[in-house]
Amino acid sequence: MRKGSIAENLNSVAARIVAACRAFDRDPDAVTLLAVSKTKPAADLRAAYCAGQRHFGENYLQEALEKQSALADLDIVWHFIGPLQSNKSRDVAEHFHWMHTVDRLKIARRLSEQRPAGLPPLNICLQVNIDDEERKSGVAPAELPALAAKVAELPNLRLRGLMAIPAVRGPGADQRDPFLQMAALLKELKAQLPEQPLDTLSMGMSGDMEAAIASGATIVRIGTDIFGARK
Repeated sequence: MRKGSIAENLNSVAARIVAACRAFDRDPDAVTLLAVSKTKPAADLRAAYCAGQRHFGENYLQEALEKQSALADLDIVWHFIGPLQSNKSRDVAEHFHWMHTVDRLKIARRLSEQRPAGLPPLNICLQVNIDDEERKSGVAPAELPALAAKVAELPNLRLRGLMAIPAVRGPGADQRDPFLQMAALLKELKAQLPEQPLDTLSMGMSGDMEAAIASGATIVRIGTDIFGARK
């Protein structure tokens, strides 16, 4: 159950972003709030849109396509942030502006081949398994440079940066550690691929947003604190 209305929650999250940016000497305009709307009805997304939200992240493809149809009158920027099977890549290539979870060259190639000619390049983030978790998707940091170089060559994609979902740290641990590692990886990629617009770190959620912003996040993915817990 939400603590307040969607508009009130958006204002609260926006205030947290501004406070974190000020605390760590960052420009609040450099951080984009991505409203994670998986499992939430189209009416909730419309309410968030009416409150000023424009970027929405979806994890489940069929659910996302249904919402896109219901909200076709709105100029929403759609981000796909869930795992993607290669046989479903065409729908992402055709209907999304951003794809955050690329971790295989096969997926990237299919997205490039299936991107319609009339659309701008699909913005891509490479997902990194920063904590080497067995059950989590993502490319290993050591394999990132090779994958990034190949993805950068694909004509209908625009390599924008990196995405990660770090493991939750225990009491006393520094939640910033994995985020700082991500920032270092992006810096290395910029040196490797200076011609690419590598300006994006998609990291940080409701529970660790401040740590992510402190470490250089440019997109924070917030769901629960906007829409309430998933059923």
